[in-house]
Amino acid sequence: MSSPERWIVGITGASGAIYGVRLVQSLLTAGHFVHLLISDAGWRVLKEELDWQVTKRQEAIKEAFGDAAERIQYHPIQDIGASIASGSFRVKGMIIMPCSMGTLSAIAHGTSDNLMARAADVMIKEGRPLVLVPRETPMHAIHLENMLKLSRLGVKIVPAMPAFYYRPQTLDDIVNFLVGKVLDSLDIEHQLFTRWGEPNEHSVESADEHDTNRPN
Repeated sequence: MSSPERWIVGITGASGAIYGVRLVQSLLTAGHFVHLLISDAGWRVLKEELDWQVTKRQEAIKEAFGDAAERIQYHPIQDIGASIASGSFRVKGMIIMPCSMGTLSAIAHGTSDNLMARAADVMIKEGRPLVLVPRETPMHAIHLENMLKLSRLGVKIVPAMPAFYYRPQTLDDIVNFLVGKVLDSLDIEHQLFTRWGEPNEHSVESADEHDTNRPN
């Protein structure tokens, strides 16, 4: 297990709330501390897609993450005076997963009109990692221009695009793959999916060992 770090995770109203939940679970499993932000639309999607009981939000978080919820600090989206609104509060980075086009636009234009956009603005101004996982299709020119603008500022854009080369068998496999790609982009260790070439690599190593031990 790596040394504990503080990470900010944002969940917006884009479809795919399971991505953000699995990301939080993975960070907690790795022993990290999570500052959690959920937009009002994000809460609605959690209810619609995952059956969260969102009228009592702290209780919903506790139910979803169990004892590990002790390492989650939940911030209401309008709490612009929260710790993570300041660059002097040290965090390792921030991920918004999934990221709606509205939130992406707010970040691209520096509006900082709520804590989600402000925390992301802090990541950019402080030069800390910011990863956005947009979940929208099709995309028009404004969406693409906003992503290009942020990419040029060093923000990592990881679209919610599944891969199939590892032959996923379940929905969990697909979710884990995308969460794993986000963790990879932040150099956070995980075991969420089988990497391309790893089985072959092990086979080659075994063959090499066999050849080395073979008598002349």
